[in-house]
Amino acid sequence: MTQYGKLYLIPSPLGDGAPSDVLPAGLLSFLPSLKNFVVEETRTARRFLSAAGLKGSIQELNFRELNEHTSPSEVESLLELFEGGTDVGLISEAGLPAVADPGARLVALCHRKGIEVVPFAGPSSLMMALMCSGLDGQHFAFAGYIPAKTDGRREALRALEKKSARETQIMIETPYRNDALFADMMQVLNPSTLLCIAANITCPDQFIRTMSVAQWRREKDFTIGKRPCVFIIQAV
Repeated sequence: MTQYGKLYLIPSPLGDGAPSDVLPAGLLSFLPSLKNFVVEETRTARRFLSAAGLKGSIQELNFRELNEHTSPSEVESLLELFEGGTDVGLISEAGLPAVADPGARLVALCHRKGIEVVPFAGPSSLMMALMCSGLDGQHFAFAGYIPAKTDGRREALRALEKKSARETQIMIETPYRNDALFADMMQVLNPSTLLCIAANITCPDQFIRTMSVAQWRREKDFTIGKRPCVFIIQAV
């Protein structure tokens, strides 16, 4: 019977700040024990691990990429990393791995093969935005990414607004489409609907504000820009 190591889920900072500012000391002290990593983008992972204290040993590490372009057979091939009892770390581009992240496919594989999955605590832009929003944190849903094209996006917003009367709706968008999403929100959402915009969470220029759509419409010069952002709505 094949002996497998464990999969450790390694959170990473949401911005360019020091890892020690947002990650637990226990995680930072554990990282040097891992030599094999599955990452969304090798260059980003190297930069993170270097800042986390592994600067002198990066060349000794083994990186395999898992992203939206990874085929099912390539995901299956990652199983070989665990053979012989070798532990593996999974790192996302930012925040918690496997949440709105292709790394979930490796987690699913590990469960199918009986490989233990071990999570570490770290920053979650979704939960931190909800915490700070003042909106209903008892009943909420994560809607993921909004359709990219205008008609589909507006249709999705109308549907999510209806749902938000029962449970808060959390969504994200590719940063370069943030302002297009915001503009469509101003067009189709009801004036009384509450909207939280949470951008660059945990970064020096963090912005988190909740107002009604009517109030947001009065912010004529407001732009989000290409900052990682979470949008939360609640119909009232």
